[in-house]
Amino acid sequence: MTAVDLSTTYLGLPLENPFMAGASPLADHLDTVRRLEDAGCAAIVLHSLFEEQITQAESGRIHQMDPLDPRFAAVVCYFPQPEQYALSPDAYLEHLRQVKNAVKIPVIGSLNGTTPAAWLKFARLIEQAGADAIELNVYEVVTDPNQSAPAVENSLRQVVQDLKHELKIPIAVKLSPFFTAFANVARELDRAGADGLVLFNRFLQPDIDVRHLAVWPRLELSDSAELLLRLRWLAILHGRLRGSLAVTGGVANPTDGIKAILAGAHAVQMVSAILRHGPSYFTLMRDELRRWMASLEFARVDDIRGRLSLATTDAPGAFERANYIRTLSGWSSWLGYQSYLRSHTHDE
Repeated sequence: MTAVDLSTTYLGLPLENPFMAGASPLADHLDTVRRLEDAGCAAIVLHSLFEEQITQAESGRIHQMDPLDPRFAAVVCYFPQPEQYALSPDAYLEHLRQVKNAVKIPVIGSLNGTTPAAWLKFARLIEQAGADAIELNVYEVVTDPNQSAPAVENSLRQVVQDLKHELKIPIAVKLSPFFTAFANVARELDRAGADGLVLFNRFLQPDIDVRHLAVWPRLELSDSAELLLRLRWLAILHGRLRGSLAVTGGVANPTDGIKAILAGAHAVQMVSAILRHGPSYFTLMRDELRRWMASLEFARVDDIRGRLSLATTDAPGAFERANYIRTLSGWSSWLGYQSYLRSHTHDE
């Protein structure tokens, strides 16, 4: 059997294997953090700290709106009350320090902001608290029809440039896929100094309660069906950027993790699968990757990363278009292939 080395590098940080905990409540308790490390989790991203939470704690306002002003009450009431957040801004920084002292693996802070001032101010505090890196959680649905796509993209690129001038720790940018030309956005952020991109932020969509005529938040754990979009963009971007690529969302089992690495991921962030199965699932992910690599005589993760990406394709656009047409034109072949797989479940 081939000796297998699962070590990899993400944001310039050495990891023992590619599997890490994504931003979530998983790291809210020190005993869980220790269990994650013991099970083989290679790095931990803390849950996101929100700009609205910070400004409310500092000034009592949210987006410059006073909750006590009747003009804004109907809007501000949609935001959580301060006591509903897991940690206050100050407690978040103290918790980060405690997590760093509790484990030896990299600990990454997460900040979800909308204005440059908030990004800069609190990113510095996260660095000072001891974070090994910071993940910028970019989640904003632009509802103003007067705000153009170039304006949104330029603002994001400027934030990355400003933070790179202020911080010494690496910066990852967690993005949604909803940009007109995502490959160009990725390249511009890479040029601005981003040390890595995280694909993708889940697009959380509220539901409508028809009985009470109300809009209500809805959150479900992700599954493998969400992985395909992420695989596509990992495969497109692999080899074209200086920084690291991480996948988040849709990695529900070891096969999903292997697919992500084959497409080009340096790191695989997991949340839903760990919430379902517990921290020990990291052990399964790591061991199954090692077993699969050994069975095909791969010695290092670098040997498989990006093997199924578009890096060696002369015309990626034509390749994507051809696959789209082939998919729509080949239903009978696809159904036959699925039938074959079901009847040969025990074949190698």
